[in-house]
Amino acid sequence: MSVTHYIDGKYTEESERKQALFNPATGEQSGEVSLASVAETEAAIASAKAAFPAWSEMSPLRRARVMFKFKALVEENIDELAALITKEHGKVLEDAKGELTRGLEVVEFACGIPHLLKGEMTEQIGSGIDAWSLNQPLGVVAGISPFNFPVMVPMWMFPIAIACGNTFVMKPSEKDPSSTLRIAELLTEAGLPDGVFNVVNGDKEAVDVLLTNPYVQAVSFVGSTPIAEYIYSTASAHGKRVQALGGAKNHMVVMPDADLDQAVAALMGAAYGSAGERCMAISVAVAVGNVADVLIEKLTPKVRELRVGNGVIEGMEMGPLVTKEHLSKVEGYVSKGVEEGADLLVDGRGIQGEGGDGYFLGGCLFDNVTPEMTIYRDEIFGPVLSVVRVPDYATAVKLINEHEFGNGTAIFTQNGDAARQFCHEIQVGMVGVNVPIPVPMAFHSFGGWKRSLFGSLHVHGPDGVRFYTRRKAITARWPTGLRANADFIMPTMK
Repeated sequence: MSVTHYIDGKYTEESERKQALFNPATGEQSGEVSLASVAETEAAIASAKAAFPAWSEMSPLRRARVMFKFKALVEENIDELAALITKEHGKVLEDAKGELTRGLEVVEFACGIPHLLKGEMTEQIGSGIDAWSLNQPLGVVAGISPFNFPVMVPMWMFPIAIACGNTFVMKPSEKDPSSTLRIAELLTEAGLPDGVFNVVNGDKEAVDVLLTNPYVQAVSFVGSTPIAEYIYSTASAHGKRVQALGGAKNHMVVMPDADLDQAVAALMGAAYGSAGERCMAISVAVAVGNVADVLIEKLTPKVRELRVGNGVIEGMEMGPLVTKEHLSKVEGYVSKGVEEGADLLVDGRGIQGEGGDGYFLGGCLFDNVTPEMTIYRDEIFGPVLSVVRVPDYATAVKLINEHEFGNGTAIFTQNGDAARQFCHEIQVGMVGVNVPIPVPMAFHSFGGWKRSLFGSLHVHGPDGVRFYTRRKAITARWPTGLRANADFIMPTMK
């Protein structure tokens, strides 16, 4: 299977550079993906630029109707799309369907674009003068998405962008691009004009074109912090709007009064779902007071009993890691944790996953982790949960607030006062109360604080509409005749 680019409503194949694609559950090569050259990336931008005038002039209602049709087509093809995600990423099928559902929520939000684009109007702001504002599209915009959500993250970007009247160039991860290309086909089937949505596969060569080309007005990115910093600084230096979401180290505080069975179930799903390859995964459990021993007692057997294997097999709870290289990296973190003195209670290294000989790592559980340790500081992006013991609530809050990342966090408690105080003083962008993965619904916006976000606006929701439009303010009067004299003072309303 050869995966190419989707430009101007059709597949193109000119790339000389290729990269192998693998099924992470079996370790077998499933095909290859073309890596776009500078010329191919520029061709995608040129296609988007040519499509912009007509698309931007189309009424918001007609653009919304394309989104409605697209939503229906995704729902009709959800099994096929989930299978593509599982084949190239490795997550279990039901998790892949969940990814698609969360992406569709943003499409549903974008279907309301006629209302979302409405401006504001003030009549008679001065004698015979009216004022109003408009939200207009930017032009060509680009998105760069990570491997862990090959459909959901692009859907956080392009539905709102194109519903607002922009045209789009998508650069998916070269590790699992097929599902994004199938999305492009469905957009065409939904009636989206050629050139409004283009897909280029590639690496840094293609990315740098998107960051520097003068016709690209804005760039959205989700991925690791070092890359987010590079994308933000490079694109900003070339005059573009940028929203770049970086890394995370998400803590879940377990208070002594928490329902521990609920907390343990939440930790299992949040730490080990999708093999921990989520930017909102819980990777640190902060056990407050005397709750740690019971928490560990309940967690340990559940981690050992995780059913790990090929995501197409019914009943699997965790699939493989995405690549052999990433497996080696995560295993290195586990070894580092042992070397630095943490207690490895469950060691998932070396397991044989069910239904394949791929890149499997079982759930790993550490106890007595301290803030100085590498496994606490770094984003591991794998099925590794660290338990940090703290004496009290204040120490837990201080621990989280001092970490460089501020993406997501949660508190499990039955004390409303403690929960309210936590929400008020924690320095993190997304907070859950008895909810382990507090990803906002599509009509709110997603984003962290500190080194988890570069740029001033979050993704999707109201911030998404603001990011993909620019505001124009108009002040108008219709005088009955020319004024006799010119004014040389600051104009004021009378």
